[in-house]
Amino acid sequence: MKDFLSRMRLVYLTLIAGIAAIMSCSSLSPPSLKPELNAAQSHAQYVGASVCSSCHELENSHWSHTVHARIPHLAAPDNPKVEGCETCHGPGSEHVSAPADKSKIMAFTHQSGATVSQQNSMCLQCHSGKERIAWPGSVHQMNDLSCSDCHNPMAQFSQKGLLRKDEINQTCYSCHQQQRAEFRKRSHMPLPEGKVTCIDCHNPHGSNTDPMLKADTVNQVCYQCHQEKRGPFIWEHAPVRESCLNCHQPHGSNHESLLVSTRPFLCQTCHTNRGHPNDLMTTANLASASNPDARLINRSCQNCHAQIHGSNHAAGMLFHR
Repeated sequence: MKDFLSRMRLVYLTLIAGIAAIMSCSSLSPPSLKPELNAAQSHAQYVGASVCSSCHELENSHWSHTVHARIPHLAAPDNPKVEGCETCHGPGSEHVSAPADKSKIMAFTHQSGATVSQQNSMCLQCHSGKERIAWPGSVHQMNDLSCSDCHNPMAQFSQKGLLRKDEINQTCYSCHQQQRAEFRKRSHMPLPEGKVTCIDCHNPHGSNTDPMLKADTVNQVCYQCHQEKRGPFIWEHAPVRESCLNCHQPHGSNHESLLVSTRPFLCQTCHTNRGHPNDLMTTANLASASNPDARLINRSCQNCHAQIHGSNHAAGMLFHR
């Protein structure tokens, strides 16, 4: 018993020392949300929103009714240091003295003197949590995408989100032309019909998955709408359990039900063993060929193997019922 207490005391002291070391380690301190200003702005002074609007009348008329315009006005009585336009663009005295020099002010374009990191740091002053928590290291961040590539905080073009286009799908299509073409195929996700949007499946600000899914796996994303395919099943179909993308295209396909190829050829990519799967693997047996086989008409393999995603029937080993 004495030895046990000695060991426990040693473990306790080790844990205390480890916690103290972690707390004293500067590399683990929370990141600063202080924005990165241009070098030319380091000695600039705030001039006030009225000075900005005296030149930028058009921008002010577009911006004055947005959410970003209302927030500084609401905070001003309690925080006089809120500087309106300069909250995001930085102090403007140097810009006033040399308005043609783009490096004197924080401008949110790729042609400005500010880097993408500096531009995004301005936005992350306020928008650093929730959906943006995985932004560092995300695909869009690693490809030098700036917040202003998708958002326009200076005008209300979209119903919400201050997007550059009138809605989220059109904004994503600006870069993702291949997916736009896939959504126009005869079998597609109901995105063009307005029933879903890109952000129902993806988080454009980053996630733990490569395609920035809003879940840990493809299947978990699909199950949000297709709960009947979730299971658990007594008899599971291995390709279904592994990934829905083994059989389906995620955006659109020229085959029914977004399949990657037609039946029975899709099934026969795996089922080429002896017996009728192998015997049917001839074009002559197709419905429109010279020797049509009844097992290839209508739903093909699923005429008999109806519960192809999984079965809970005691006799459903072959997904017949």
